[in-house]
Amino acid sequence: MKSFTYIGLPARVVFGVGALAQLPAELDRLGAKRALLLSTPEQSDAVRQVAAALGSRAAGVYDKAVMHVPVEVAEDARRVARELQADVGITVGGGSTTGLGKAIALTSSLPILAVPTTYAGSEMTPIYGLTEGGMKKTGRDARVLPRTVIYDPSLTVSLPAALSAASGMNAIAHCVEALYAQDANPVISLMAEEGIRALAASLPVVVREPQNLDARSDALYGAWLAGVSLGAVGMALHHKLCHTLGGTWNLPHAETHAIVLPHAARYNRDAAPEAMARIARALGAADAPGGLYDLEKRLGLRMRLADLGMPEADLARAAKIATEAPYPNPAAIEYADVLELLQNAFAGRRPA
Repeated sequence: MKSFTYIGLPARVVFGVGALAQLPAELDRLGAKRALLLSTPEQSDAVRQVAAALGSRAAGVYDKAVMHVPVEVAEDARRVARELQADVGITVGGGSTTGLGKAIALTSSLPILAVPTTYAGSEMTPIYGLTEGGMKKTGRDARVLPRTVIYDPSLTVSLPAALSAASGMNAIAHCVEALYAQDANPVISLMAEEGIRALAASLPVVVREPQNLDARSDALYGAWLAGVSLGAVGMALHHKLCHTLGGTWNLPHAETHAIVLPHAARYNRDAAPEAMARIARALGAADAPGGLYDLEKRLGLRMRLADLGMPEADLARAAKIATEAPYPNPAAIEYADVLELLQNAFAGRRPA
């Protein structure tokens, strides 16, 4: 076995159907009395459920979270938190909302309690991202790691099937890159492989039967493992490309991850054979890149960057941005090869 360093991140997870009822007790543990609820405009129903569970301890709602956390929105949310004298931030939603909570925590002592309603997984990581001037920058800081995460599968039932599928593939992407990360370790690799297995098995059922709580629970379990995996080890080419496409062209986060993933796996296939074997095994496929692509087709996802509005003329610029400051990656990062990857993702070709 190769040498490795493993650092376990502190986390308290409350998991199960109906777990939202534990929210008041979790606030008691934090000594919190004035909660600022954070969400996107689309998560109003879930926020009302959370506010009802809090009663008088709901100090206010900030429902302006958007993709990729623009710095202007982050600054506005920080102002609201100060004005309300909030002593805890509760994020209700997916990666956009969790990211906004992290942006507040980054510049204050405000603890974050996360209530995920998608499969983004970012609630388990100390990774934050902010977009300014069309460029998304990410970083790691222990201050942004939520103190507690409440996973209640019943809150994911209202997530439309297509968004569930894309969000789940985003989570699988975290697991895939964890398996060939520069600082991979055997503990996280076990979690990553299990995360892929759980999500690959449950997502087709979630798409077919959106109200199936068993499938929703399994998918959320997989997303939890994916978040732990992402938070414990580094990211590689796939995430660099998605951060570039999302931050500069404002492409939808989860769908971009889904489209790019099979092609990024193909890019790294020969350089990371052990990781690819584990991915294929978790998918029940003969080949990791092809298995990922076929799963997405089965889920009915859009398969082309062209379908998301990415201009073909900008692919060269995207490749240039992604290769100028690359993340560590198993295969060497070469501009021409990355451009070919993006061209294949733009056209939606099945990896060969």
